[in-house]
Amino acid sequence: MIQNSRKALLLALSGFVLLSIGDVVVKTMAGAWPGTAIAALRYVIGAAGLVVLVAWRGGRAGFAFPRPWLQIGRGSAVAGATLGFFLGVQVMPLADATSIVFTSPLITALLSALFLRERISAATWGAIVLAFAGVLIVLRPNVLVLGPAALLPLGAAFAMAVLMMLNRRAAGTAPVLQLQLLLALCAAPMLIAAAAAGHVSGETALLVPTPDWTIVLRCAFVAVTATTGHWLIFRATELASAATIAPTTYAELVVAAGAGALLFGDYPDAVSVGGMALIVAAGLWVWRSQKGPVVVAETPD
Repeated sequence: MIQNSRKALLLALSGFVLLSIGDVVVKTMAGAWPGTAIAALRYVIGAAGLVVLVAWRGGRAGFAFPRPWLQIGRGSAVAGATLGFFLGVQVMPLADATSIVFTSPLITALLSALFLRERISAATWGAIVLAFAGVLIVLRPNVLVLGPAALLPLGAAFAMAVLMMLNRRAAGTAPVLQLQLLLALCAAPMLIAAAAAGHVSGETALLVPTPDWTIVLRCAFVAVTATTGHWLIFRATELASAATIAPTTYAELVVAAGAGALLFGDYPDAVSVGGMALIVAAGLWVWRSQKGPVVVAETPD
């Protein structure tokens, strides 16, 4: 049992680090290609790879489409989350955007209480207040500089919360790999449409020029690291409970902060670090007090 827990922690840690590395690569494309196009190409490549994997593992049976509207809802949620996050990291520090997205499990709890009538403990309510105080602190300098664009990661967090709720409904309707494929197949056309709409809008930042090979290679790298990262995290939950591996999610924030400082010169001030600390503290507070299923936070790669 102890050996399984250690292996699970190592797998989860590796998965979250891979997700964060993918985020860093997305950040390197800022100014070279719009986030809308990056998201679209990432999911097209990811869907193509998953088609091959599902065909190899399950044959024709792996391409069933159970509960179509639920799958389309999941695809819409992940498309919205990916757009918000990819556009957000292109205009603001990576650590700031990542920390804000980490509020998604708490937003899930809030939405579950509002729409599913689930009861929220006093600890969770306290954590929600603490997390959003942290978000306000982190957003403070970004809103002043960027205006409404600074709210993109918060929009991504809300979309991720919706995805988590829909994933609960989808659990058990198909094998995990098949559900991952359905998610990509539903999200890809929406992201292509968003990239096309941005291009025809005339907005300079959303124009989609023909990419050079390095952009395509980087998008493919993000697709591979994201798919592998999510698989490692799922494999970890098979060996240990989500509650056991939940704290390892903050490896993403550590990598994001380190890479942001070393590669992009984004050094957060003391106040912003305090806001991030509040968000992390809120997540750990819920983790320590959680008696039911634990939702693990991930960035929407």
